[in-house]
Amino acid sequence: MNAMKKIFIFALCFSVIGKIQVHSQTSNPEFNASYQKALGVKLFPGAISYKQFLRTNKAVEAIGYISLDGFQLTILNEKYTSFANTENLAWYVGYGGHMAIWNEEWKKSNLAHKAGIAVGVDGILGLDYKIKDAPLNFSIDWQPSFNFVGGSYFESGWGGIGVRYTIK
Repeated sequence: MNAMKKIFIFALCFSVIGKIQVHSQTSNPEFNASYQKALGVKLFPGAISYKQFLRTNKAVEAIGYISLDGFQLTILNEKYTSFANTENLAWYVGYGGHMAIWNEEWKKSNLAHKAGIAVGVDGILGLDYKIKDAPLNFSIDWQPSFNFVGGSYFESGWGGIGVRYTIK
């Protein structure tokens, strides 16, 4: 896939995310988080996840992916919107960035990519559920990203299932 096609796909993803954010501001009730902080794991790929709400419907999430081949830190700004007539269930959309350090082993299994430092931008779209009387939060999301340092490429396979311990 050539560079222009990758940039177009990435721009299209962020355009859709932007339209979803604008639409959510006018059509759904505002989400009011029942927790302030959450710490846990994100599966597929394996990661450590920390989320903190800055306002009732806006959170920052830090995701640390660790493997034998390297490390990646992703920071995301997320906006949450309730579904009508549901409690503790919301969908979210957001954006952010990542920085990774990968070794030569990673390059062997990812021939199109370069080892070393990688930097890029990310989008996110997902569902978030907090169990009412338990300190547990679950999420499932899709996290497309575009890398522009350490190789220029689009990644559509990031995302996963999150399980977190919540703190009021």
